[in-house]
Amino acid sequence: MKRFPVVPTIIVALAVCGMIALGIWQIAVRLPEKEAYLAQLARNPAKPIVAFPLHPDDQLLFRRTATTCHPPVSIARAGAGNAGFRLIATCAGTDVKVQLGTTRDPNARVAWDGGIVTGFVSHAPDARPLIAGLFSHVPQVMLLVADRPAAGLNANARPDIGSVPNNHLAYGVQWFLFAGVAAIIYAVAVIRRRAPVAGAEQ
Repeated sequence: MKRFPVVPTIIVALAVCGMIALGIWQIAVRLPEKEAYLAQLARNPAKPIVAFPLHPDDQLLFRRTATTCHPPVSIARAGAGNAGFRLIATCAGTDVKVQLGTTRDPNARVAWDGGIVTGFVSHAPDARPLIAGLFSHVPQVMLLVADRPAAGLNANARPDIGSVPNNHLAYGVQWFLFAGVAAIIYAVAVIRRRAPVAGAEQ
């Protein structure tokens, strides 16, 4: 029978404890924080109108807002899910982005020269890969979603709290599962390693 692997066992035990700690952190800390944040976002549409933020501030998501979009204006196209495409204007000077409306026509064009626009605060499309976004500390650019579409476009969808992910409970459960699987696999490996080899004592 081989000797018990003390050092590898300590390493695996520390790894399992780390996974359990991460699971507890996700459920006991991050989940309540996200729920409080979502409750705030749910109240934001009813709050007084604010000037459109020139710097990213996720506390202002879904707040009613207004700004003046200075010409010249460049207009780009981005995906809008079931709505087809959304046309997003970038205003001169401050680089404020305004979602003018949506369309199902991939070749749609719109003539818009800027001006005073009202709507609500949202996030601009993020071109970063999903993995890069998870580890990046650069805040996502803000977007003003106009409450009145530009001529020829469909109206933008209203604020949807459901679009803000809240996966911390699932993350916590995943860490617990990882810890359990790691512990089981290591235990089986140790048992097999220490089992007497048939014929070894003959």
